[in-house]
Amino acid sequence: MSQRRRLPNSLRWRAVGWMEMGLSQADAARRLNVSRSVVQRLWNKYQSEDSVSRRPVPGRPQATTPAEDRFLALSARRKRTTTVPQLVADHFQASGRRISATTVRNRLHNAGLYARRPVVCVPLNGRQRRNRLCWAREHVSWTQQQWASVLFTDESRFTKESDSGRLLIWREQRTRYHQSNTVERHRTVTGLRYRDEILDPYVRPYAAAIGNDFILMDDNARPHRARIVKEYLEDHGLERMQ
Repeated sequence: MSQRRRLPNSLRWRAVGWMEMGLSQADAARRLNVSRSVVQRLWNKYQSEDSVSRRPVPGRPQATTPAEDRFLALSARRKRTTTVPQLVADHFQASGRRISATTVRNRLHNAGLYARRPVVCVPLNGRQRRNRLCWAREHVSWTQQQWASVLFTDESRFTKESDSGRLLIWREQRTRYHQSNTVERHRTVTGLRYRDEILDPYVRPYAAAIGNDFILMDDNARPHRARIVKEYLEDHGLERMQ
């Protein structure tokens, strides 16, 4: 059975030409790799209507106009954190017509915009950037065995709910690190919380399991460099990577 479902008009007329030259319907069907019934319907249509061209099939009317599509894309670009329900409401306020959330997403996708998590960065000054680059160069040649004794700490959030409440933005593909798609965030972890909620329940038992080769790696955030944190690490003999 043929895989071709719809013949273009050029092949339809070619089949009719073959049959007018004396080619059988079966031979025409084999040349086009379609069933004989397809060719037979083409021939019958040509005999009755003197045409085999497909009639244009009216599709479902667009829910939005081209101008409204541009309005949705522009709104998402101006405020990249706007949500789909907000865009639905903005469109209704501007046009007086309601559209679905699926329509909004489709229009944004057509404009090259997709909902993605923004890149979260901590604002750094020149000195901090140089220090980070220096650290990276010093440890670029470390082996996997050397890194096996290092514990990296990071305060992350986990949720059992389907909606984590994380911020999403609308952005084009391959623009993840553009400045308009990044969000600066200042941490809210205190030195006391870092000691009581991370170091004591997690880091210290893990260090005991690793042994004397254990090294703690955290960043230079102020809570990590608090006096109570430094005292805790010294009291428990925990070495920290510079």
